[in-house]
Amino acid sequence: MTSLAERLRQRFAEGFPEGEPVLRERSLNHPPRLTDAAVLVPIIDAPEPRLLLTVRDAALRSHAGQVAFPGGRLDPGDANAVAGALREAAEEIGLRPEYVEVVGTGRQYATITGYMVTPVVGVIPPDLELTPHQAEVAAIFEVPLDHLLAEFNHLRKSIRFDGAERQYYEIPWPEHRIWGVTAAMIVELAPLLREAIGSRA
Repeated sequence: MTSLAERLRQRFAEGFPEGEPVLRERSLNHPPRLTDAAVLVPIIDAPEPRLLLTVRDAALRSHAGQVAFPGGRLDPGDANAVAGALREAAEEIGLRPEYVEVVGTGRQYATITGYMVTPVVGVIPPDLELTPHQAEVAAIFEVPLDHLLAEFNHLRKSIRFDGAERQYYEIPWPEHRIWGVTAAMIVELAPLLREAIGSRA
């Protein structure tokens, strides 16, 4: 039987399914000057796979208190988005790169805060001892992947922002509000992940 990482790597190699693009905060047709960034999408290899997420510290200047993937802007020393995502995950939650089996990258996501974010999908072992960075991460939590991939949990909502109506995704979860860029990336990756793990969601 092939491993979860092998199935995911094969599915990423085949490319993304065709369909309407996920809602984005900025148009990618004529993007403004954006700062390159990357996040790690860590899938926990368990009988029922789970996704690891963080809660940003309430004192941060941007997206304070929001649910996010570990990640951030690329540094000049980062060879590429994968290297940047792994470095950020090590800094933010103490996830050592050797524990991450990178299987592919998702489509880039342009944000209203001026970033072009590359999601880097990796498989990690269960029960790792992780340590959140005190100044950046308030909490680390896990959500069953089936719950996140279920289409009926992909709620499309809207908000008035800077005088315009903006739409976004939200995924219900009892303890934390999963929405915005994080939810949109999950929705974007969902069709590919469903096929790779054989989800019935």
